Amino acid sequence: MSTKYKATTTDEAYFITITVVGWIDIFTRLNQKNVLINALKYCQENKGLEIYAYCIMSSDIHLLCKGTNGFILSDIIRDFKKFTSKKIIQTIIDEPESRREWMLEYFQKVCEHLKKNQTYKVWQNGYHAEHIYSNKFIKQKIDYIHNNPVKDKIISLPEDYYFSSARNYSGFENDLDIVVLSLF
Repeated sequence: MSTKYKATTTDEAYFITITVVGWIDIFTRLNQKNVLINALKYCQENKGLEIYAYCIMSSDIHLLCKGTNGFILSDIIRDFKKFTSKKIIQTIIDEPESRREWMLEYFQKVCEHLKKNQTYKVWQNGYHAEHIYSNKFIKQKIDYIHNNPVKDKIISLPEDYYFSSARNYSGFENDLDIVVLSLF
């Protein structure tokens, strides 16, 4: 298995993107965004995840992060994806969701060709980890993360998007605490 875009070391920061299969817009619903926020909090508290920037978009999540205290980021992300996959499906089944039938059917169909026996597949394979190597690269990736909802015309200013660390960097309330970097 290739390690080109995997975070296989500990205590090194990476820019990663985790994407839903078929780019399905699951995270247009508040309950699904909260699934991700709560899972990230758990990983911070119990799995050594240190987050410097993040943004939850409609079909993906961007993170600038690293594993600490001996935890390897690839293991953290594997566990995060496994847990959130199950929780996302359970949320689709249990809570009001007008797209329930076709979404569940799609996530089942994606599994048909897999060797591994599983009922649903929510996340694309991998997470395209890019190793952070300079302050310039950190700034570039944080700007990209924070301006993603602006680029998609969801909001006008990065700090107005509630599910982004742009709020943390601007001193606004946010549900997810992060490590704010002072590189600017």
